[in-house]
Amino acid sequence: MTVIDYNGTGFWSLEAIQQRYKLYVQRYGIAPLSKLSPHEHTEKGNHWIYPVMVQVIEGIEQGDPACAEIGIEFIEESSSFPFGQILKSNTARALRRATLTSEQQERIRKRVVEMLCTGYLPREYRQYAKLARKIGLGDWLSQVEREANLKERWVQHYYRYFKEQAVG
Repeated sequence: MTVIDYNGTGFWSLEAIQQRYKLYVQRYGIAPLSKLSPHEHTEKGNHWIYPVMVQVIEGIEQGDPACAEIGIEFIEESSSFPFGQILKSNTARALRRATLTSEQQERIRKRVVEMLCTGYLPREYRQYAKLARKIGLGDWLSQVEREANLKERWVQHYYRYFKEQAVG
């Protein structure tokens, strides 16, 4: 039987995510809301293991702070993943509706601004920008003004998007 595992390796392996989830559940002193076991499917000699991040996203939507922590780590990661664009977009969308600590909000701001300053704007950045706009960029906008290439079309687009929120 051929096993096709869409979960990552190392820090992003299924086991590593499950271990971090248990750690975060303890850190936040909560009962686990999510089981974090991936969907699996077997057919015609193939066994597929789908990304556990789908369950993490569902946990974020249910208000699980341990899942929110993993979600923030996920959007902080620049590596590619199978289904990464949709998973990262959905993670940012779920985080927009989550209750986040001030430390988590600051990490999101830092990530969004660093991406804008380096010009690394993958498709999921649109959702990251909406998330950052919801929580506000605060003083981080001045870093964009200093370090970003504001002549680049999409950098300029998102800079204006954030600037409108700061003014409005």
